[in-house]
Amino acid sequence: MSRHVQITVDARDPRTLSLFWADALGYVVPGPPGVDLPDGADPLAAWDDFLARIGVPEDQRNTRSAIEDPDGHGPRMFFQQVPEDKVAKNRLHLDVRAAPGLEGEERMTALETECARLVARGATRVWREDPAPPMVSGHIVMTDPEGNEFCLD
Repeated sequence: MSRHVQITVDARDPRTLSLFWADALGYVVPGPPGVDLPDGADPLAAWDDFLARIGVPEDQRNTRSAIEDPDGHGPRMFFQQVPEDKVAKNRLHLDVRAAPGLEGEERMTALETECARLVARGATRVWREDPAPPMVSGHIVMTDPEGNEFCLD
């Protein structure tokens, strides 16, 4: 039997990092438990109101954040605040499928376009691996705003 997974990311600023990844993956920030958000409502504002109502001090409201696939297919991502900065290369990283079904230069152009979009949102480009035999697909290695490595694939 397969199992559902949640990807947990340690972060200095969970809200900001969750918003970056929501944008990168096409995910959404879910509303608080028991709160029906009207279309267009700001889920982070709803969370602030919810946390204030249940007595969470303001300085503790950015200790956690989460994002979800609105279609329910991809894993939930949970961001938890930690005191230390990232100091070494990830042993696990995400491959963001930004050019499914494309090959050759068309694929690399699509990856470059997505790379530029994510750089404008705080990511850093690390390097580009061009397609070369025996591999047929290239990719771009990047880091998110807190330095976590990922690939545009």
